[in-house]
Amino acid sequence: MRFLLGILASMLLLMAAMTGCGPEGAVPTDNPPVSQELNIAVFEGGYGSGFWEALIAKFEEDNPGVKINMQISPEIGDVIRPQIAAGNVPDLLALAINDQTGVVLSLIKDNCLLDITDVFDSPQYDSGAALRGKITAGFLESANCAPYGDGKIYLAPQNAGPMGLVYNKTLFEDNQWDIPMTWDDFFALGDRAKEQGIALFTYPGIYPEYMESILWPAIASAVGPEDFAKLQSYDVGIWGDPRVLALLGQFAKIGSGGYLLAGTAALDHAMSQTEHMHNKALFIPNGIWMETEMRDAARAEGYAFALAPPPVMKEGDTRYVMSSFEQLSIPKAARNPELARLFLRYFYTDEVLKMYADMCNAVIPTVNATSLIEGLVSDGVYSMFGAYDEPGADPLIVGFDAPPDGALIRWSDEVFYSLSGLMNGSLSVQECSARIAAAAAQLSA
Repeated sequence: MRFLLGILASMLLLMAAMTGCGPEGAVPTDNPPVSQELNIAVFEGGYGSGFWEALIAKFEEDNPGVKINMQISPEIGDVIRPQIAAGNVPDLLALAINDQTGVVLSLIKDNCLLDITDVFDSPQYDSGAALRGKITAGFLESANCAPYGDGKIYLAPQNAGPMGLVYNKTLFEDNQWDIPMTWDDFFALGDRAKEQGIALFTYPGIYPEYMESILWPAIASAVGPEDFAKLQSYDVGIWGDPRVLALLGQFAKIGSGGYLLAGTAALDHAMSQTEHMHNKALFIPNGIWMETEMRDAARAEGYAFALAPPPVMKEGDTRYVMSSFEQLSIPKAARNPELARLFLRYFYTDEVLKMYADMCNAVIPTVNATSLIEGLVSDGVYSMFGAYDEPGADPLIVGFDAPPDGALIRWSDEVFYSLSGLMNGSLSVQECSARIAAAAAQLSA
């Protein structure tokens, strides 16, 4: 598998080299020339295509003479890869860095994305203030938007939301249970839940990367922001740090202490989420999208979505709520970068933000999001968004350095399959730490 991944990475790099990146465009005016076409490629996830179709219709209405051609597919990365290799590059990508096809990561590694810093320094489409000031603090500065650490922005946040421990608010209220603040509280609650035949925890065992919503915030709480920044650059020593080893011990205890729902290792995301929603387990690591994804699923009577930050090692430690988000980007080889830049500015208008909340039941990360989405998103999404308001909780934006050229390993696999082995008892804390450290060593070298 590593050999095949290496071949794939080499092919992506070769195709990028054959294509070239093309020149950068200029900042557009608010009124683009008539008869312009914009070609966009969109990942079709759980939110469907309705929002994008409505957005395109609205943009074309407000910009007479403009025509937008959209390709949208759950496999859009595979669709556009041969097109990019042939020189037919989309003007705008709605495709996240972490997409499994690796298209955006390859473009980042080859410096083939347009610098869009000036878009965010430009006035907002519907006001005179700089667009940068409208985006939630911390997003544009993260590696997910500024991947080279030089302060320049190459990717724009598309949607965002909290990730953490999803739980049934009704079940907690009926039993008068408090949200656990520390790991000791977490396991004490698990002991009480056992008395009612409820497991403390489950997760998609087949897709253990869902554990990111608890692992990264927990490590950030344990080691602090400076050391967590080193971890995101594949620092090797951090995995042998006593604070990290102690934290990994808590994850081992979930399995060894009988707190993990039986059969979790064989569950996919839908199965584990269904088990949780039938009150088979108190917590599941997930994000704000779960409510929409499971809208038609059966559940325990009165189930109500809520989300909590992961526990911390000791009282007083900062609690972190991980924020997930997808990105928009403009390739350097785009044929109409000026119109793509205008489309980006249009994307952050209040009208579009409300449309996104109403049609996708999701949130674009802006400073006025909380007031805009009220009444437009479901009660479950609005409740989970409230995790940012939990006492002592700060948002955490995780952005690892792009893997170097020729990397033969997938970082998330190395981390989360090791963590899964730790929880099912096949790895000790030391073995889990050593495996992840070895992966970090390969990437940092």
